Amino acid sequence: MNARQYATLLLEARPPVVTITLNRPERRNAIGPTMVNELLYALDDAFADGEVRCVVLTGAGTTFCAGGDFGQMSGAADAPALPARGDYADLLRVMMRAPKPVVARVNGHAMGGGLGLVAASTFAIASADAKLGTPEVDVGLFPMMIMAVLSRLMPRRRLLEMMLLGQRLTAAKALDVGLLNRTVPAAELDSAVLELTTSIAGKSPTALRMGLEAFADQDDLDLAASLPLLRDRLAAILTTQDAAEGLSAFLQKRPPKWTGR
Repeated sequence: MNARQYATLLLEARPPVVTITLNRPERRNAIGPTMVNELLYALDDAFADGEVRCVVLTGAGTTFCAGGDFGQMSGAADAPALPARGDYADLLRVMMRAPKPVVARVNGHAMGGGLGLVAASTFAIASADAKLGTPEVDVGLFPMMIMAVLSRLMPRRRLLEMMLLGQRLTAAKALDVGLLNRTVPAAELDSAVLELTTSIAGKSPTALRMGLEAFADQDDLDLAASLPLLRDRLAAILTTQDAAEGLSAFLQKRPPKWTGR
């Protein structure tokens, strides 16, 4: 991966996993334009690295991300050190179309824009003491952009209730409404994330990439349009070396050796 200098992120590359840590603990990892821009660079680098199978996203200290930095949102943002690559809407779109799984390691509260990062990730595992919510309405704002990802996970009435009342959900309730895959005691968070990333790393990177791409492409289509698209994607994946290896390994009752091709 590129050795970039980030002002708001910490990166730890231990292939097959790259961990990206939101690193503004003094601001509870509030997200602003500089962090958004740096996340776009860090994710692009991770997705382009052939040794990386998945990305873990977490927060420094005891908070995942407290939401948008209101000071920066009102015009006091620092100029990004890296050339501008996109805004928060672009970041959500990149995460929703990620070619490699992104695992949100929710080590503490995830509010507003931070909840959007959790919702846009492929998987989300949270500490049992974390809270997730949309408090924007309490300061006269509304969680506009994150509605696009939250509405794909949560039941309509439950989502409207959370947004209109500015609710903060416990991790257990967030699990119930589909925002999380798992909740675990804080002491077990790292082992739960490791278990998931180890499982991901054992799968064919070609199958994961093509599967995630197909899932994103069919997400907004009706059944009549999605089935022909997915039929064609199945035909395409059957031509890959990993598919040939996987089928041979199955028939020969041996572990497959993935090449990513």
